[in-house]
Amino acid sequence: MAEEMRVVLRNYGKIDPLNIDDYINAGGYKALEKARSMSQADVIAEVRKSNLRGRGGAGFNAGMKWNFAYGVQADQKYVICNADEGEPGTYKDRIIMENDPHAVFEGMAICGYAIGANKGYIYCRGEYPYVVDLLNQAIAQAKAKGVLGEFDIEVRMGAGAYVCGEETALIESIEGHRGEPRYKPPFPPVSGLWGKPTIVNNVETFANVAQIIEKGGDWYAGLGAASYPGTKVLTLTGDVVNRTVIEVPTNTTIREVIFGFGGGIRDGKKFKAVQIGGTSGGFIPESLLDTPIDFDSMTAIGAVLGSGAVFVMDETRDIVDVVERIAGFFEHESCGKCAPCREGTMRMYELMKKVKSGKGTVKDIELMKKLGGVMSVACLCGLGQAAPSPVLTTITHFRADYDAKLQ
Repeated sequence: MAEEMRVVLRNYGKIDPLNIDDYINAGGYKALEKARSMSQADVIAEVRKSNLRGRGGAGFNAGMKWNFAYGVQADQKYVICNADEGEPGTYKDRIIMENDPHAVFEGMAICGYAIGANKGYIYCRGEYPYVVDLLNQAIAQAKAKGVLGEFDIEVRMGAGAYVCGEETALIESIEGHRGEPRYKPPFPPVSGLWGKPTIVNNVETFANVAQIIEKGGDWYAGLGAASYPGTKVLTLTGDVVNRTVIEVPTNTTIREVIFGFGGGIRDGKKFKAVQIGGTSGGFIPESLLDTPIDFDSMTAIGAVLGSGAVFVMDETRDIVDVVERIAGFFEHESCGKCAPCREGTMRMYELMKKVKSGKGTVKDIELMKKLGGVMSVACLCGLGQAAPSPVLTTITHFRADYDAKLQ
């Protein structure tokens, strides 16, 4: 689409992902060469200047994170690419890895040079075995060409645990332990994989890095929203005409995404709600559709940008039914390490089932609001903290759907 701005997906459909010469002929690995001609501090400064923020959920400044690891003295450091794409309806990382794996490798290698790491891991979800095969073939080609120098990349597969999308649970899994989040601090840039300084960034985050080094931090900072610059890869699913993947500047509004790129609602029906950011995202009503998709604007309306999944629902959808299913998903995926999440997700699911069955009361709604408030601040990691968001936002914006089912 002409309105798209492809930075991450710049080579999408243009190169053979399993022909490294295609990537090199398209300008690939020139940014890595440029980075290695710069000082480590200057590379980090350029990334910080770009204000590139995490594209996996937390929205933390990538250059600042790299600087933490750079400043720690250690005999070994690591770079981890988080490809544990577990949000239902999200497939943007798969699209990136399938179509341009070397863009991810190059970003990781630049990070490795900047912080002083010679070892990288790509932690890929277990449901993507064919992607793992593709990555391993691409890594073999990069090694044969010698483009990565001394930086070595290895792919590790997850085992289907949603919680391993959280960086410390992911690290525990790579170490061979049960995938559970760690208490923080210390944070991974100081003490991560095997107690060494470790940078964990998302697939999409790394795929931006080469362009930033090649074109400059100021160029990237000038794209999209000032506080969250650049572009965002979004996956459109649900009741939209065009179920597709797009990449747009971060100052694009939700309405433009759904009714422009998405083509509006299917079968001539009316819009009801949209959930952005994956299963843990809040539900947004029509009155808030003119909100830009950037991280801070989404946070301001009680929603999240997260993984970039855009799940659209038409007027025929039962909000309570959808949220009850989501509550069941979180109850199943909680690792159980901390009580607020272990017990909270279970109680929330029970209450949602009660409301859905028509046996709920106003007191149950108030209890869910109170429980959600506690979970959002008391849970150990992002899974439990975000789990109440679908419930709380739908109670706020779609209370009539709940009231219709109460005793």
